[in-house]
Amino acid sequence: MEIEPWLFIALPLLAVFTGFLDSVAGGGGLVMMPSLLFAGLPPSLALGTNKINALGATSMAFRNYSRAGLVEWRKEKWLALIAFVGAAIGSLLVQQISTRVLELVVPLLLMGVAAYVIFSPRMDDTKSHELVSRKGYAPVGGAIGFYDGFFGPGTGGFFAASLVGLRGEGLTAATGHAKLFNMVTNIASVIVFALGGKIIWTLGLCMAVGSMVGSWIGSKFAVKHGAKLIRPLLVTISVLLTAKLIYGWFFPG
Repeated sequence: MEIEPWLFIALPLLAVFTGFLDSVAGGGGLVMMPSLLFAGLPPSLALGTNKINALGATSMAFRNYSRAGLVEWRKEKWLALIAFVGAAIGSLLVQQISTRVLELVVPLLLMGVAAYVIFSPRMDDTKSHELVSRKGYAPVGGAIGFYDGFFGPGTGGFFAASLVGLRGEGLTAATGHAKLFNMVTNIASVIVFALGGKIIWTLGLCMAVGSMVGSWIGSKFAVKHGAKLIRPLLVTISVLLTAKLIYGWFFPG
């Protein structure tokens, strides 16, 4: 489809902001997806094109968290593979099935994430006893990966909160590992949407440049300030996503 020239400037600039959000707490899709739809992209093309944008953000964030020594990617590679498979399946299904069911369920999950972040005394950079092993976490990682491929908003928050709550990781390290998993799920989605012809590559790549800039800034801030920055942003993003999706219940048009 033909894209208005001004969108190649406006959307990459907006992607700087969404990349910042994605690198710290996730939720950039809350801003970018409505913007793509407003620009006239059909939902399937908007989903696929936004995955290029999200991949740029999560890749840059993963690079910075990894360089800061916060990501043990070799130990997490099998969990990343499981998340990849889950996302690929989700991306295949979303091209065939309505997302209405998830639109009804996800606000409840996001409210749970926000409540956990607010009230849990463990939602900081202190490590604690893990409740499940890596193998035990695999179904959770696969399910979140599937969710990201199928729907997406809040994926980074789901990964981070579950890694803190179930694996006992500190919040900053959990956020770093969340970017690893989210990067991998975005790769899976990009592959599937590309095979389905659901990506506008020129626009998506321009947006990815902007999201990488925002992600570089956000992840540097997050590494420096840790849970003091991540915790309030994670709560804010969860609440905003919840409000937006609940609004969609009552005003679906």
